[in-house]
Amino acid sequence: MTDIPCMPATTLAKALRSGQISSREATEAFIARIERVNPRVNAVVTLVAEQALEAARAADEYAVSNDDLPPLHGMPMLHKDTHATAGIRTTSGSPLLADNVPTSDDLVISRLRHAGVISLGKTNTPEFAAGSHTFNPVFGPTHNPYDLARSAGGSSGGAAAALATGMIALADGSDMGGSLRNPASFCNVVGLRPSPGRVPNAPDAFGQLTLSTSGPMARSVDDLALLLSVMAGPDLRAPASLDTPGTGFAPVREIDPARLRVAVAADFGGMMPIEPEVVDIVTRAGETFEALGASVERAMPDLTHADEVFGIRRAWQFAANLGPVVNLHPDQVKEAIRWNVEKGRALSVDDLTRALVWGEQLYQRVVQFFEQYDVLLVPAAQVVPFDIGIEYPAEINGRPMHTYLEWMRACSDITATGTPAISVPGGFTDAGLPVGVQMVAAPRADALLLSIARTFEQATGHAQRRPPVLDGEPLS
Repeated sequence: MTDIPCMPATTLAKALRSGQISSREATEAFIARIERVNPRVNAVVTLVAEQALEAARAADEYAVSNDDLPPLHGMPMLHKDTHATAGIRTTSGSPLLADNVPTSDDLVISRLRHAGVISLGKTNTPEFAAGSHTFNPVFGPTHNPYDLARSAGGSSGGAAAALATGMIALADGSDMGGSLRNPASFCNVVGLRPSPGRVPNAPDAFGQLTLSTSGPMARSVDDLALLLSVMAGPDLRAPASLDTPGTGFAPVREIDPARLRVAVAADFGGMMPIEPEVVDIVTRAGETFEALGASVERAMPDLTHADEVFGIRRAWQFAANLGPVVNLHPDQVKEAIRWNVEKGRALSVDDLTRALVWGEQLYQRVVQFFEQYDVLLVPAAQVVPFDIGIEYPAEINGRPMHTYLEWMRACSDITATGTPAISVPGGFTDAGLPVGVQMVAAPRADALLLSIARTFEQATGHAQRRPPVLDGEPLS
């Protein structure tokens, strides 16, 4: 019997569109997997089984008399609990929104439904998506499927853990400071932060100035590209959206690795502490490309002021978006959010001006760097998955982490550059914990980045390794 939850999404999508597998059959299979696995992992926080089965029945009936089916016809999916979903509870991990049921979809959800997706429910996220460790007072923490005592990362941690355990084949998420890349690294899946505007955000109070972007997660680059193909593309409601249609991203184009120019900075140019096992795995990723015939050099772009650019712009957004919530309910919002809001409120016009000027200078330096290289390899996280009981690592290599943002810099500094970045399974520690390699390309070079990531994925096979639950072994 076909194990539907373990099928590649590209294969499952073809089977659903051809009628080889019915949408109801696929939906029932994923619901069964969720019911069996989720109690131990806590990745899925809202499951609308009956609603999904009814939608699947309608999709199957529609397919009987229609040949021109959308690319994800009948495909069950879970959505990040920060994305508004009409008729499905959306809490953002906050007690203030524990019973919130939106009446309309965010743009990204609307696009997925238009592509044929069957909504199964929601995946766990930190409170208001703040931080790269998925826990909140409404649903508790999401456990890493490779070690239940460790974090699944965040803020799209529920999505990553659900993918890794076969509770879903495709997942959406969002990324400001690493929320698609960090959990992908922790859970041995693939997470892409697209170029700004590639996947339009609407509504978004910050429009062209937003740091956050929606994006795809999957178990392989091919699957991720399929999801990107329906998420990407222009929309007039999103002023920063790029004109390129999403259809060009799948299938992923083949490239000759011998023609690639690869820069490797396994220690992130010494800008921040990185755990030794992470450095080793990123170093080996460079060696993999060298073995494939690529030109590989140790190099790092000048990211001067990247941390300040990200920190100022993030604080500004937090003060504007969550300041009113903190004012009304200071005791029902976690301390890290209150701190970030206060940082934003303390900003001056000069601070914001500096961030914009430094950001433009940073962007120009990065553009020049990628005239010499096709891709940059750096860590996707500075640490391996850590103890689920702590909010964030207190130190890395003996250096104290004073805030919940400092240990995320390997991703947040890249966010500040305006480039696309993807976390691809890079290998495992001696203890069997996943480590992702972050690959970064020139602004808007998302298609090239996917091709490079796929080349690495196929050469290594790390993405094929699944948690014990998929091998019939107990998770605990």
